[in-house]
Amino acid sequence: MKKILLLMAVVLPFVFVSCGDDKNEPDTPDKHEYVDLGLPSGTLWATCNVGADSPEQYGDYFSWGEVAPKENYEWPYYKWAHWVYDTISDHHYHVVEETWYKYFVEDWTENGIVKGDCKMELDPEDDAAYVNWGSKWRMPTLEQFQELVENCDWQWTNRKGVNGQLVTGPNGKSIFLPAAGGRIDHLYNDGICAYYWSRTLCSRDKLAIEAADQHDAYILFFDSWSNEVWYDTRTDGQTVRAVRTSRK
Repeated sequence: MKKILLLMAVVLPFVFVSCGDDKNEPDTPDKHEYVDLGLPSGTLWATCNVGADSPEQYGDYFSWGEVAPKENYEWPYYKWAHWVYDTISDHHYHVVEETWYKYFVEDWTENGIVKGDCKMELDPEDDAAYVNWGSKWRMPTLEQFQELVENCDWQWTNRKGVNGQLVTGPNGKSIFLPAAGGRIDHLYNDGICAYYWSRTLCSRDKLAIEAADQHDAYILFFDSWSNEVWYDTRTDGQTVRAVRTSRK
């Protein structure tokens, strides 16, 4: 299930370095800007998306748990699962056999139930922010997205011709999140809504959403009139807005 809607935009304040797309190794010097929004947790939010050179650029699109963009984001091309399937039509498959390699609770096979690794958050080596920007950066957790939604003012706007949300924190500082849409084998809903990955796999113990299961991960979704923590199929190509907890 995928929600299709609209929301977000504008402004940026005080930071520390440049929002360039320097592909840092995890332990190299960091050159990406961030903003302290005055949130209770102290989380510092990046000023642009991973793969972008400015706040208005969409940046790269990633499947959940993958660290590089690709041409096709459908299930047969997902890193952490293997499908044996019959093609029914474009984007529709009949799955004959399904094998999970990582980030799953259990898998149903012809030989019975196989217990998984029960990993509910991405390891650093599978985190697009950590791998592309360095060890100080991570993809947000479910809780960090919830904090952003609940503690900030959200205003849909247009910045330099790009629709998105201007998110203003308790201290009056802001970040701009572009409505970047998503990718399967093509870009869709850009300028209309946005899907930003968290690093947290869906779990009824954390935030129960009807129909969400281990095939899904939590996202930040917004359009022009709503913003919320939701979920999406983890193969889908979505954007990443990185966070950090330390200024150093």
